[in-house]
Amino acid sequence: MFLLSQGVPQQWTAEDRKYMEEALRLARLGLGTASPNPMVGAVVVNEGRIVGTGYHERPGRPHAEAVALEAAGEKARGATLYVTLEPCSHYGRTPPCADLIIQRGVRRVVAAMEDPNPLVAGRGFARLRDAGVDVSVGLLQDAAAELNEAFITYITKRRPFIHLKTAMSLDGKIACHTGASQWITGPLARQEVHRLRSVHDGIMVGIGTVLADDPRLTVRLDPENPPEGPYTHLHPIRIVVDSKGRLPLSARVLEGAGEQTEVIVATTAAAPASFVQALRDRGVRVWQGDAANGRVDLQALLEDLAEFGIGSILVEAGPTLAGALFDLDLVDRVTTFIAPLIIGGEKAPTSVGGVGAAHPDQGRRLVRVQTRQFGPDLMITGSVQREGAQCSPALSKK
Repeated sequence: MFLLSQGVPQQWTAEDRKYMEEALRLARLGLGTASPNPMVGAVVVNEGRIVGTGYHERPGRPHAEAVALEAAGEKARGATLYVTLEPCSHYGRTPPCADLIIQRGVRRVVAAMEDPNPLVAGRGFARLRDAGVDVSVGLLQDAAAELNEAFITYITKRRPFIHLKTAMSLDGKIACHTGASQWITGPLARQEVHRLRSVHDGIMVGIGTVLADDPRLTVRLDPENPPEGPYTHLHPIRIVVDSKGRLPLSARVLEGAGEQTEVIVATTAAAPASFVQALRDRGVRVWQGDAANGRVDLQALLEDLAEFGIGSILVEAGPTLAGALFDLDLVDRVTTFIAPLIIGGEKAPTSVGGVGAAHPDQGRRLVRVQTRQFGPDLMITGSVQREGAQCSPALSKK
């Protein structure tokens, strides 16, 4: 477990929990916009009253603490600041929040998580304590870590958070033996998929999915019946994994490339030079790397996508790409929609291919599982458990 407060047990009051829950609620307002920064919320309380609130909206914008302190004004002096992540202590796109907290005369800081960024790594707390601010850490830590699971992966593993979405029949089929797959799930489930798209930085598919379904990979929310839960109207970056350059230039996924949004096609040296140039002429970004077992090196691709600023990817892949990601232990969350439908057929595809587990004990188990119903369809979602992962590490604010 990540060390939170020098090993000293904390005593939290009901009021402390209430205000931190409000800070977490505010942090969620940055879902889909704050990336690749984390979602952070802050609440300033003076004499039992909230006098200022804020959240981090997007990179380059003021941090949650700065917004909340600005709203509080002079009432910040002698107040308590509740914040979901350790205040930064260095100059980045914005000045250090720790210095601002000290300048505004805040008496006490309650934080949910410590920041392991080498530029911070407890230095924010140390600076506050050295200035005489009462600092306590760890309140609702698990909730704060789960809220920012994508950013934890992005910072600690230097790759995007991979969220695999699948839709299947009750007997585990994602299409009929003829290849027909539209539609296995109903309209309410499909609206939830569009909501999920809207809160990720990118959407990834394999070439097999493009050839079979010709998807647009855009966010299309029904204004007459918007989905429940947070969502944005941003168009995520579209990413196609195509090892040999088979993507038709007429594919709908290429529409609006370089105009509405970025489109990235990942390929290898096996792709013809004319294919690569034709894509670039369409405004498409082409990632071309050395092949791994004849296919796109997914680990290298994800590392470069992280450098490009992509912190989270919703993967809507068929069994080949999904299996390859699982075989490389690159899947972090799975969301599956199950329809009350029997398709049958020995040759009808299932959702995950690849090498797979040799024994059930070696299968990928989900933790923190949640279920929800969308019309007749059932959604199951959970984080992929990794060996030795007892609790989520903290994450960087930069």
